[in-house]
Amino acid sequence: MTYAAQHLATPPSRDDVDRLPGAAVVEFGTPWCGHCQRAQPLIEQALKGRADVAHIKVEDGPGQRLGRTFGVKLWPTLVFLKNGQEVARLVRPQALQEVLDALQASAGPA
Repeated sequence: MTYAAQHLATPPSRDDVDRLPGAAVVEFGTPWCGHCQRAQPLIEQALKGRADVAHIKVEDGPGQRLGRTFGVKLWPTLVFLKNGQEVARLVRPQALQEVLDALQASAGPA
């Protein structure tokens, strides 16, 4: 799976996320969030050609449990997982290199 441009219609459960094999990035945000919109080119570029990384884009907000289980307070928050375990986290990334560094922690080099 590569970059997901759209938020999932139904987010996965925390149990499903915890059982993900391999590398994954769970992105929390909303379509209308300016910070989220500004981060999209960085996220897309970092995930380009990374079929080995699952990108799970979750719309967050009131009543959305998954974000609360990860302690998400600001958008976008990217949680980098390796075999369901958090290995890195970015809040409002500003530079491609910080996304690449976090991605390397979960998936290794491209």
